[in-house]
Amino acid sequence: MVVSNLTGGDRLKPLTDSAAGSAGNHVYAQLKQQIVTLELPPGTALSEKEMSVAFQVSRTPVRESFVRLAQEGLLVVLPQRGTRVSLIDPDLVEEARFMREQLERAVIRLACRDFPEASLRSLNDNLELQRDALARHDGSAMFELDEAYHRILFEGCRKLGTWSVIQQMNAHLNRTRVLWLKTDPHWDHLYDQHRAMGDAVVRRDKELADRTMKEHLRLSISNLSVLQEKFPDYFSKTEQ
Repeated sequence: MVVSNLTGGDRLKPLTDSAAGSAGNHVYAQLKQQIVTLELPPGTALSEKEMSVAFQVSRTPVRESFVRLAQEGLLVVLPQRGTRVSLIDPDLVEEARFMREQLERAVIRLACRDFPEASLRSLNDNLELQRDALARHDGSAMFELDEAYHRILFEGCRKLGTWSVIQQMNAHLNRTRVLWLKTDPHWDHLYDQHRAMGDAVVRRDKELADRTMKEHLRLSISNLSVLQEKFPDYFSKTEQ
C-alpha cells in the first residue's frame, strides 16, 4: 500500500486569495483529479493538516473536500485511524460501466438522427488531438481526450445533464481506465473505435454506431481481472 508525500510542492498547487467556497471547490477538484489519475493511488493515507499546508488553506475546505470525496466513494474516513484513498471496488466499476453503456448507446443513436455540424467538427478536432497523443504516447492526454470525445456526443445531443449524472458514479471505472492506459502500450484501437463512431454518426448508421459504442465501453472491464491480478493492493475484494 502506497503512502504519498503530500507536502511535495510538485504534487499539489497552492491557493492564494481564494474565498472559502472557492478554496473548497479547488481542493476538491484537484484531489479528485489526482485520485482518478492515480497520482494518489488507492490506499494512500491523507492528512487534513498536511493537505491544508500543501494547499495553503485552512483545514475547513480540506475537511469539506474529504466529506464530498467520501460521499463519492473515493475516500474512506475511519475514526481514530485517519483517511485513505479508497480501494477500487470492482462491483462499482461494473455498475458504472453498465450505466454508461445504456446511456451512451442511447445518445449515439440520437446523434445519428440529429447532430450539429459544429459538434461534428469538435469530434474531428478531438480525433486529431488523439492521433497526436498516440504519437507522443501520452496516456494522460489520451484519457482526457477520450472523456472529451464522449462529452461532445452528449453536448451535441443536448444531454449534458445526463453526462453530469454519469460523472457522479464514474470515478471507480475511470481509475481502472487510467490504470490500463498506464500498463497497456497499445491504444490504437481506442482511436479506431472513436473514428468509427464518428463516421457512423456522419452516415446516420444507428446500428453501426450502437454496436461500436457497446464494444468500446466493454473494453473498460474486459481487462479488469488482469488488473486485479497485477495490482491486488489497488482493489477491494469482492464477496463471493
